Amino acid sequence: MTLRPIKPLVLAFSITVALAACQKTEAPAETAVAPAGPVAPLQVDFSQVNAPAISLQAADIDTNIAACQDFNGFVNSKWLAANPVPADRTSWGAFAALGERSLHMQHEIAKAAAASAHPAGSMERKVGDFFTAGMDDAAIEAAGITPIQPELDRIAALTSNADLPAYLGQAYASGQGMAFGFYAGADYADSNTNIAYAQQGGLSLPERAYYLEDREDFQAARAAFVSHVEKLLTLAGAEPEAAQAQAQQVLEFETRLAKASLGRVELRDPALRYVPVALEAADASTPHFSWTAFFAALDVPAPAMFSLAHPQFFKEFDAMLADVPLAQWQAWLRFRAIDGASPYLSSAFETANFEFYRQALAGQKEMPPRWKRVLGALNGSMGEGFGQLYVAQAFPPESKAKMEVLVGNLMQALKGRLENLEWMSPETKTRALEKWSSFTPKIGYPDKWRDWSGLDVAKDSYVGNLMAASAFNYRFNLDKIGQPVDRSEWGMSPQTVNAYYRSTANEIVFPAAILQPPFFDANADEALNYGGIGAVIGHEMLHGFDDQGSKFDAQGNMANWWTDADREAFNARTDKLADQYSAYEALPGLMVNGRLGLGENIADLGGVTVAFDALKTAQGEGFADPMVDGYSQDQRFFMNWATVWRIAFTQAQLKQQITVGPHSPGMFRAIGASSNLPAFAQAFSCRPGDKMVRSEADRVVIW
Repeated sequence: MTLRPIKPLVLAFSITVALAACQKTEAPAETAVAPAGPVAPLQVDFSQVNAPAISLQAADIDTNIAACQDFNGFVNSKWLAANPVPADRTSWGAFAALGERSLHMQHEIAKAAAASAHPAGSMERKVGDFFTAGMDDAAIEAAGITPIQPELDRIAALTSNADLPAYLGQAYASGQGMAFGFYAGADYADSNTNIAYAQQGGLSLPERAYYLEDREDFQAARAAFVSHVEKLLTLAGAEPEAAQAQAQQVLEFETRLAKASLGRVELRDPALRYVPVALEAADASTPHFSWTAFFAALDVPAPAMFSLAHPQFFKEFDAMLADVPLAQWQAWLRFRAIDGASPYLSSAFETANFEFYRQALAGQKEMPPRWKRVLGALNGSMGEGFGQLYVAQAFPPESKAKMEVLVGNLMQALKGRLENLEWMSPETKTRALEKWSSFTPKIGYPDKWRDWSGLDVAKDSYVGNLMAASAFNYRFNLDKIGQPVDRSEWGMSPQTVNAYYRSTANEIVFPAAILQPPFFDANADEALNYGGIGAVIGHEMLHGFDDQGSKFDAQGNMANWWTDADREAFNARTDKLADQYSAYEALPGLMVNGRLGLGENIADLGGVTVAFDALKTAQGEGFADPMVDGYSQDQRFFMNWATVWRIAFTQAQLKQQITVGPHSPGMFRAIGASSNLPAFAQAFSCRPGDKMVRSEADRVVIW
């Protein structure tokens, strides 16, 4: 079985990758059905919550580095030197430090929930029991592999390849799908209705390139993967010689899937993620796999149409159902079942998972303490429910009110930019303003909370709780197919240090946990708030107009609202931005992929641009600059934007980020957008030829 949620590759565009303490990611977006409001307050003591100061401090500025030459070094080098990457992480910086603070607060909340009696079925009881079960090392150790033995027995009981489709249907029905992605989401052609989406999947390594390219670290990753598979199969009872042979079969199996898969850059295109087909046509396209039977196994009414994206992948998947020997299928299914559950099983399995995914692939030195690992699982299993407790303890109402003002100011600044674009025709500009006017901002936490009454949580079964949550969340997602979209849903929990834009809802979302320094401080000078959360607000808004978000209209439907000439002019500018970032060298010989990170880089450039405009408007005429710590408000605006992106990586994690991540590494985000703005050069009295000053010919201007 796999305890990784079955979810889409791309639902939203976020400001950064979400921070988590374990490999598990958050479950599909959770529908809110219960009225929001404070829960009964727990007795929580946050006095022991300590985290390094991450707000902009004059003492952190390295005045020996010229701002116009190395702005990231000027702002961040001293802080990073004093705060190296912790042994239980693969990167460290502003986002990670703020995430660490959030984790410590969550820890206190979870401990308080576990330490006192609460009514059965209450969220406090569910959180407390989940945390208690996860912290019970002795019970987890004693259970060993037994929690997933029934699944392994089902795999062993398969007698022919003809049994595989029925087995897969059964596995997906319990939330344990592993061969491909399958989920409910808004129809790209009718964003008010949810449809089913099927997409490529089945890979254990981070990206298809890891299987197919001969870069030195990819070769090492493949060798480590084979060793990892062999170790897990041996731990599960296979003879060493058999485990060794099966491990090679698993690599061959996934390599075949990788060859039929699209790469990360291609997957950014929504047209390649949305391929509507009639159910009969889908059945005909995969003669060895009946989609009609699959929907029936999931207890989902057979739809007239669903999206069967990545047809080459499913063609290969169908062929493999027929021509891959059953024993090889069973080896792969066994591995995937054990691998997905291994972070939550006894120490031998958990250690094997860590040694491969975090040490070998990402360069992490130490496993995080158990409480962090359990919180990661808790957030992945019932994040929004846990968020109710977090909001009641950690999110002051005045923060939401102040954010609403900032969002309004950024909205007006973006409108001004759109209205005055010289390169966009009146026809396209009218449609752009329609999209602008339909933005839906969400701040802090949902207006309604999801109902978790159907999820049973026990104190004495950690893996049992994870399995129950996986099935509960997946059933919840499947039940959306064919139903109206609930636009009150959130795709992130309030305690997540992140923000996102969702194109099918045209919404911008800012969870409570990001509304802290260096992003937001109700008592800070305006330059810091506009250079921090203001630019993040602008970033999420501009995702609606980036190279992919711009393919969706004001209603959230994938539609072309551009004239051909305007799209051509836009592409010329974004191509130029992609080339700029592709010229950044992350490690000797390893360049940033400007195409993979293009959407985020467009959003950064636009976000900083409109946030600076909004700052100027907020200051008004006759503004008297207070010159805090000897720096002007304009300087502090750009300095705080760089502070947001202070980050250091292990070398392995940086390589993985370049290959897989849709976000350019933070050290380049700290300088990329600002280097295109004349306001930056003016603020720091930079001169032509300085590294942070782009010539007129090289400078990118979009919005």
